[in-house]
Amino acid sequence: MAVSVLIVDDSGFFRRRLGEMINSCEGMEVIGAASNGREAIDMTLKLKPDVITMDYEMPVMDGITAVRRIMEKCPTPILMFSSLTYEGARVTLDALEAGAVDYLPKNFDDISKNSAVLKQTLANRINTVSQVKKGSGLSQAVASRAPIGRAEQPPKPAVSARSSATTRPAGAATRSPAPAGRPARARVKPYSLVAIGTSTGGPVALQKVLTQLPASYSLPIVLVQHMPSTFTAAFAERLNSLCKISVAEAKDGDLLRPGVALLAPGGKQLMISKGGKVKVLAGDERLNYKPSVDITFGSAANAYSDRVLAVVLTGMGSDGCEGARLLKQKGSTVWAQDQNSSVIYGMPMAIAKANLADEILPLLQVGERLCEVV
Repeated sequence: MAVSVLIVDDSGFFRRRLGEMINSCEGMEVIGAASNGREAIDMTLKLKPDVITMDYEMPVMDGITAVRRIMEKCPTPILMFSSLTYEGARVTLDALEAGAVDYLPKNFDDISKNSAVLKQTLANRINTVSQVKKGSGLSQAVASRAPIGRAEQPPKPAVSARSSATTRPAGAATRSPAPAGRPARARVKPYSLVAIGTSTGGPVALQKVLTQLPASYSLPIVLVQHMPSTFTAAFAERLNSLCKISVAEAKDGDLLRPGVALLAPGGKQLMISKGGKVKVLAGDERLNYKPSVDITFGSAANAYSDRVLAVVLTGMGSDGCEGARLLKQKGSTVWAQDQNSSVIYGMPMAIAKANLADEILPLLQVGERLCEVV
């Protein structure tokens, strides 16, 4: 059965060209087109599409509001179209938090040329987004992605990873005595680094995990999220505003520090050297993912041996599996998100099928477990 698609965009030209491209893809069919968010809600309830493509800037009702209403009334996988600008990144992140599954850059020049590459990318993304309904079900994915309250956090010191000020060395845990009347917690394996890799569904998943960590978290963290280069700075700022720990986009030469999460820049590769120094390298065109979880995990295995706690969250594909294998060979620990809470059960499934997972956890338990092991 063909994947049915509803197109939502205020540009008649974009609706027409996008419709032509989708209808020319095998196994796909455009069943309707809406010019604003309000029409999108009505047509979703009437036509029950498998996938919705959604613009964010429209008259009558914007795309983000439409996403929220659709998720309330008739949860449906939504693929957002966004501009590759800083503001476009911020709006796209809002749309993902509202319930959209994934996004693609909106480039009128590429649409006009009807490039074969764009057509294939569009087909692959629509097929992937359509799978969210299968297995775990979109309603469960949406439940695990409920918006996080933006409660005001106390001011945090500016992240200066190169600072020579006295701080605990990376991985040095500070242990408080157990409160009176409560048994002391059993000694856990000492870690020097937490490394988290994710893709589709990752922005909201990372929010859920990182907002559970206290400001005093005693391990450094590296984050690898498949994301364009123009998006990672905005995403790091967003996480930093929501979390008690500090979050920043990684820069070449940064030092890993307790309670600081460094996000791999889009379009580049993040590697870790011995001594906790971060290397940010140009993205190799031969690699599918820039940044790549495999590369970061592999470098962490070389730098920290058995003292890495790696976590693979929701995402399509299998990036992270080979890096996790290297970590396991060194004696490090690997966790994977479970199927029911994953938006796309690809990356964590690869870990589970390869028997590399020490624990398989629901998303909402990952942050809690990260606190327990420190």
